[in-house]
Amino acid sequence: MKALDLFCCAGGASVGLHQAGFDVTGVDLKPQKRYPFKFHQGNVLEINIEWCRQFDLIWASPPCQHHTAMKTMPDAREHPDLIPQTRELLQKIGKPYIIENVVGARKSLFNPIQLCGTAFGLGVEDADLQRHRLFECSFPVEQMPCNHGARATIGVYGGHMRNRKRRTIGVYGEGCRDSRRKLDRGVADFTIEQGREAMGIDWMSVAELCEAIPPAYSKYLAEQFIKSLTARKYA
Repeated sequence: MKALDLFCCAGGASVGLHQAGFDVTGVDLKPQKRYPFKFHQGNVLEINIEWCRQFDLIWASPPCQHHTAMKTMPDAREHPDLIPQTRELLQKIGKPYIIENVVGARKSLFNPIQLCGTAFGLGVEDADLQRHRLFECSFPVEQMPCNHGARATIGVYGGHMRNRKRRTIGVYGEGCRDSRRKLDRGVADFTIEQGREAMGIDWMSVAELCEAIPPAYSKYLAEQFIKSLTARKYA
C-alpha cells in the first residue's frame, strides 16, 4: 500500500509509515535534504487532489505554532490554524487520513487520541520521553495509555528505600532538555545523540528533531489502519 505524508518535514512520521509496510511519499513547502523517501516540494494546500487519490492512507501534520505556548511570547508572530483547511482538503480527497498536532490543538481536532513516548518504552538512560501528541483519525484506533514513571528507579540508602524523582527528556526549542534542570541548574541537557536515541531517529539535525514525532507513533497508527481494513473485510 502507499501512504502520503503531507507537511512531512524531515520524515519522522514517514519512517513509521514505512516500518508498517507502506511505500511513502512526502510533500512539504520547504526543501528537505534529509527526507529519506520520495519527496515533492510544494504548497500542501494547493496540491492536486486527483494525484492524492492514488494513495491508500494520508498523513498530515499541519504547522503547530498556532497551538503552542510560543504564541503567548511578547514577540510572537501571528500563525494561522491550518487544521480546518487541512481537514477540508483531506475530505475532498476522500481517502483514510490522520491529522497530527500538539496537545494545544485539541479544540481544533475531532475526537483525537493522544500518544505518549512512555507507551512505547521510548527514552534514554533513566529518562522517559513523553512527547504527547494528538491524532485525529478517520478510522477506529485503540488508545494506548501513558506509562509515566516506567523508568523511575529505587535507591536503597540512609536506612530507607527511596524512589528517585521521575526524569524526562524533552526535545524542543532546538535542544534536548533534562527535566532535572528545573531543580538543579548544574544538570546539563542531553546531547543530540541522546535525543536521537530517545526519539528513535538517527538522521535529523537537532532543529529537525525538535519538530518531529517518533516513528513509533505513526507505525502504530498505520498498523491500526491495516487492522481496520482487515476487520472491515471480514465483517
